[in-house]
Amino acid sequence: MSSSVLPERILYVRLPCNPIFPIGVVYLADHVHKLFPQVQQRIFDLGAVPPVDFGAALDACVDKFRPDLLVFSWRDIQIYAPVGGRAGNPLQNSFEFFYSRNLFIKLRGAFKGLRLFISYYTELWRNLGLIRRATRRARQYRPAARTVVGGGAVSVFYEQLGSSLPKGTIVSVGEGEALLEKLLRGQSLQDERCYIVGETEPRKRLVHEAPAPIEKTACNYAYIDEIWPEFDYYLQDQDFYVGVQTKRGCPHNCCYCIYTVIEGKQVRINPADEVVAEIRQLYDRGIRNFWFTDAQFIPARRFIDDAVELLQKILDAGMNDIHWAAYIRADNLTPELCDLMVKTGMNYFEIGITSGSQELVRKMRMGYNLRVVLQNCRDLAAAGFQDLVSVNYSFNVIDETHETIRQTITYHRELEKIFGKDKVEPAIFFIGLQPHTHLEEYAFKKQMIKPGYNPMSMMPWTAKKLLWNPEPLGSFFGEVCLEAWSRDPDDFGREVMDILEERLGRAPLEEALSAPVEAKPLTLTGSV
Repeated sequence: MSSSVLPERILYVRLPCNPIFPIGVVYLADHVHKLFPQVQQRIFDLGAVPPVDFGAALDACVDKFRPDLLVFSWRDIQIYAPVGGRAGNPLQNSFEFFYSRNLFIKLRGAFKGLRLFISYYTELWRNLGLIRRATRRARQYRPAARTVVGGGAVSVFYEQLGSSLPKGTIVSVGEGEALLEKLLRGQSLQDERCYIVGETEPRKRLVHEAPAPIEKTACNYAYIDEIWPEFDYYLQDQDFYVGVQTKRGCPHNCCYCIYTVIEGKQVRINPADEVVAEIRQLYDRGIRNFWFTDAQFIPARRFIDDAVELLQKILDAGMNDIHWAAYIRADNLTPELCDLMVKTGMNYFEIGITSGSQELVRKMRMGYNLRVVLQNCRDLAAAGFQDLVSVNYSFNVIDETHETIRQTITYHRELEKIFGKDKVEPAIFFIGLQPHTHLEEYAFKKQMIKPGYNPMSMMPWTAKKLLWNPEPLGSFFGEVCLEAWSRDPDDFGREVMDILEERLGRAPLEEALSAPVEAKPLTLTGSV
């Protein structure tokens, strides 16, 4: 890229998704402004635009701003989840179709699944169309205008998306700061985690390459307010949680998780003073609820001191009326940290233990010690935590049996004893099989899927495999979930736990906390 066509005007477009604070494009724009203050920028968030107006609003924005670089952020593609949204509850629809013995319910599931199928592909084609539309329109004003497409969805499905994007589109995997720096300096992108549609091919294992070690400073929200007219959209609802990032990276090897691949295993801590300065800016704008958007707030015990430092500085800053939430590895808590969590206003957290069986936790490479998790939760309750805990369970994982299910039930009941049954919310997931994970390698080895499959497919014969509920327990869990939805769809997780206990009972707690010596971790072909 020659210096004569270096970008001078960057338009960031967050493609439509659920109303989640678009922290990715905010941080990108902030980073660019700090290095290249002469570059004009604009953030345009389609998440704040009615669907009927997507095309016209995007046209108007491009016409007015006339960018020479468009940066699209695409957050969501895969829709396998146990919650409502888009065209309904995808997990319920699929389970009704695949497992119900009632013809009426099976037909209902098929009909709703068809609606979901249509909605999924409509959204996929719509987003691709919006990218093409904006690129063509920008080139009417600036013929050399270029397009970058990145975000969470693109990082997972970068290999599949390339054939559908305009020639010359730069497909960005993972973090985009270093890539934009090189674009703005006119430097080669050869070593970046990206490829150019129609010009280069993605390197093998591109997503596994380490991201650039960039140190994050406090986001300048006064500047963000200037370039993002929709900013106030996220400040109106006092219950809305605004994202703040305290670190990047995850050192773990959980078999199904894509975070550790995209963000890299090297944990990069944002300086506590910078994080507090960022929170203070939002606090002064009336924000009181914050979501720490890290893959894990305390990813390992060696980062406990960093968490303590951050929370102590929040406390010292006098922001004593805030609330915050995060994903937390509860095996990394200490009594001091628990005390600070309560004092600084943590009012919700999620634990992704996946199973209450230590044997299965080990096989999934999760690194959890469930006994330690229980003790640390007792310390948190003793420190005064009385709010909601969401515990993520993914049944029918590798080597699930009736006995490991009984262990999970008894483990969950122990968490209820600690926090109170009404405070512990079991979130029931069935692991969505994603590319670039250990689980995908395992599925290849077991010939459950074949190399070259399309991970973006919603065809029933593919979707059933990607939902990861294999036999011999697949039908059993299908029946349990259907019964839970019929009993109380608004309390699905607790109903699943109750039904499983009614059918299978509980194991002794000690069995849940102990993994047999002969149990071996998941063995895969090749490293991931």
